[in-house]
Amino acid sequence: MPDVVAAALSEPDPARPYPPSVGTPDLLDAVAGWCYRRLGVDIEQTQIGACVGTKELVTGLPHLLRLRNPERDTVLYPAVSYPSYEMGAVLAGCRAVPVPLTADWRIDLSAIAEADAERALCLWVNTPGNPAGALDDLGAAADWGRVRGVPVVSDECYVEFTWEEPSRSVLQHGTEGVLAVHSLSKRSNLAGLRVGFYAGDPDLTWYLRETRRHQGFLIPGPAQVAGAAALRDQVHVDLQANRYRHRLQMLIEVLSALGLEATMPEGGFYLWVAAPDDDEMALVRRLASHLGVLTSPGTTFGMGGAGRVRIAAVVPDDQMAVVRARAGLS
Repeated sequence: MPDVVAAALSEPDPARPYPPSVGTPDLLDAVAGWCYRRLGVDIEQTQIGACVGTKELVTGLPHLLRLRNPERDTVLYPAVSYPSYEMGAVLAGCRAVPVPLTADWRIDLSAIAEADAERALCLWVNTPGNPAGALDDLGAAADWGRVRGVPVVSDECYVEFTWEEPSRSVLQHGTEGVLAVHSLSKRSNLAGLRVGFYAGDPDLTWYLRETRRHQGFLIPGPAQVAGAAALRDQVHVDLQANRYRHRLQMLIEVLSALGLEATMPEGGFYLWVAAPDDDEMALVRRLASHLGVLTSPGTTFGMGGAGRVRIAAVVPDDQMAVVRARAGLS
């Protein structure tokens, strides 16, 4: 846990009353400040709302969007991606329509059928992407949505972890018709705190702030205090980014020692590895039995991920040293 977060949680508790569902003024101020410092985006606090981690927002958003726009029934999402985009559509009784990706794992907007676009409640994008780590053209996605009146929702949980290019946000292309979703689970390694936020289009954020407060989505007050402290501190994030970069490089060396090819992703902390003979489960078993490394088969993220395995660079360095030794590396 970052020192600034531990210090915030150890303060005498000023947050015992029911917390505001949209976020405390201090948390919203911290979010707005972070958006300006890290993304170059100047956004009003009224265009920001808190969420109890981003998973609940991802899975619950289609339901709220359908209440707002009942004549539409379709959720568009990347064909190889975080499974909750599809599940959110299913839970809302919507059509879940995967959008094909290009050969380099970027969303292919040209592949979206206009018939599906006309029925779309939203288009999900994810940059850097999970599992492949590719960076999408978020400006093109925002333009696509504005032309068709489809909200573009950009999951940017890995935004702090891009390895060659600056961080990208859909908010850098204006707030009209877009919503950015962020989490402290990845940025600050605080998954258990359950602090996230959404920001963007004034009308859409107003609607979400108003409806979600009736659903009881409240981040506990102490967690909001800690989240604000984390957002105002960049030191712990930079340290974590350096750890991820180092671990990814070590994993690439380990895989090379096993005769497997892997390359540094554009962003995120996963390696997206092609399995020999396209047998992903054989590679999952091999990595588990030879190295003690648990991985995710590519089809976890959609059938377009068949023949691939996702490896997360999240184990501590002492465990990484054990993995290297098992691969015959010093």
